[in-house]
Amino acid sequence: MPRWLWIPAGVAFALIALPVLGLVIRADWPRLPSLLVSDSALDALWLSLETAAISTALCIVLGGPLATVLARGRLRGLRMLRSVVLLPLVLPPVVGGLALLFLLGRTGLLGRGLDLWFGITIPFTTAAVVLAQTFVALPFLVVSMEGALRTAGRRYEAVAATLGASPGLAFRRVTVPLVLPGLISGSVLAFARCLGEFGATTAFAGSLQGTTRTLPLLVYLERETDVDAAVALSLLLVVVAIAVIAIARPREIGSER
Repeated sequence: MPRWLWIPAGVAFALIALPVLGLVIRADWPRLPSLLVSDSALDALWLSLETAAISTALCIVLGGPLATVLARGRLRGLRMLRSVVLLPLVLPPVVGGLALLFLLGRTGLLGRGLDLWFGITIPFTTAAVVLAQTFVALPFLVVSMEGALRTAGRRYEAVAATLGASPGLAFRRVTVPLVLPGLISGSVLAFARCLGEFGATTAFAGSLQGTTRTLPLLVYLERETDVDAAVALSLLLVVVAIAVIAIARPREIGSER
């Protein structure tokens, strides 16, 4: 490895690590325990973890098949389909939240029928938080798993087919184990993205304590009235994110080996 690479690598690391260090220095450590055990903080933490877990599960259930179609499919228009799937990566999250609102709101394309025929209202509920998080996080899992599928190739599935395995059996017993590291990596990225989601949630779900107010929304609100509380909650998010990565990363490395 060329030695000069250490210079931009060090700058990149500093760009990530120094702002977090700034939070650590700014934190009011004597008040930190009381700030983190307040009712609003605990409600927001539990809601964030719960909705992020549900959203990640949805990303796996829906994004896995979608990634397989994009990587293995032979239909025309897959390039356009891939562009649409990746759209949330480049759209501002608040635009995604507005799009969901105009689709599923009471006067939206689908929301009008849901409200009129079934009495179901999605905006400004916990379900809206889950949908907003899934919308912004789904591409992360799709990109990761699609890359793993393309890297693995089709030869192992072809061998399984020559041995009499059906497409479904080959997918379960051959394809899924091959792409498991990509699936784990994509799931971690999706969970982290769900945990930090703010813009789409604000536009589609609002900010109701215990219902839609996740940790990022609480941090935004607290920074206007209590900076120390906002810093404490930000550090809590950092710790949770590090814990998620620390738990998932060894499994990913073990799977790669």
